[in-house]
Amino acid sequence: MPSTVFVTDPTHTEHHSAGHPERPERLEAIVAHLEALGLRGRMRELAPREATDGELLAVHTPELLAAVERAAARSAFLDPDTYTTPETPGIARRSAGALLVAVDAVLRGEAANGFVATRPPGHHATAGQAMGFCSFNGIAIAAASVLRAGVERLAIVDWDVHHGNGTQAVFDADPRVLYVSTHAYPFYPGTGGVSEIGTGEARGTMVNVPLPRETGDEGFVAAYERVAVPALERHRPQLVLVSCGWDAHARDFLATLNVTTEGYLRAASLVITAARGLCDGRLVATLEGGYDTHALAWCSSGLAELLLGEPVTPDPEPVAPPPGPDVTSIIEAVRIAVGL
Repeated sequence: MPSTVFVTDPTHTEHHSAGHPERPERLEAIVAHLEALGLRGRMRELAPREATDGELLAVHTPELLAAVERAAARSAFLDPDTYTTPETPGIARRSAGALLVAVDAVLRGEAANGFVATRPPGHHATAGQAMGFCSFNGIAIAAASVLRAGVERLAIVDWDVHHGNGTQAVFDADPRVLYVSTHAYPFYPGTGGVSEIGTGEARGTMVNVPLPRETGDEGFVAAYERVAVPALERHRPQLVLVSCGWDAHARDFLATLNVTTEGYLRAASLVITAARGLCDGRLVATLEGGYDTHALAWCSSGLAELLLGEPVTPDPEPVAPPPGPDVTSIIEAVRIAVGL
């Protein structure tokens, strides 16, 4: 069977700002843990590359590319949350390019699936604005590349705790792209309500599940059982991309959904199983948010084991948050809004 590919970028450490939560230790924790469990060696590692101007401009405006370069020259902030260093433009291009490398390998049949562990994240960046720690929107850039290559239907599943406003905005009117997001609401960036379902011929392809504080595992997993998987089955994608943020975790200090490692991996297993039935398992996950290093490490290793088809090694320090609120009414409202 073709292998699981893994792509990371050792140069990411040059993108850092003292005291900022989007820090090199995030990715270092993941890579060190994958090595400690022997998982890095069981995946086929590919080198990243920089996304080209043409690949970036398929999603972003020339003005954004210029703004990132200008800000980086001064180590300035692109918005109140999004910092740059002189090395940021190249690192952000490699973060997007790493996903392109993994997707190309999967589409050529050289790999069954893939995991891309790079930073900075991308799903908040819109066509013309860097925001929310994100300079370029890697998952949107990869999706645009796939569509140009002739793929007729693809899906993006976003389990970051924050709504991927940038990704949704790029594909809001494109019926070829299914976007499914589970996220805390109301919460940054303030988008992702039930009524945001896409425009024109794409109505029903933007699927948002806005979850309340302290939702927990059962509500989170129910959103995948009752919304995400049925939406995937209806859309029949030829490739699934995952915006893989681990910041809905109960350990994470920036978020409030109280999902455990086990709950996250239950949801991930549902998506991976659906991809196997719908598109021969063609799925590539790319790191977005997640700021607790323990949660980052153990959720990422569990995801790698699921992609490899191996038993999941349990988190040795599980958390047990109290049961969350009943989200049945929210899930049913989403199903009605998008016609599931």
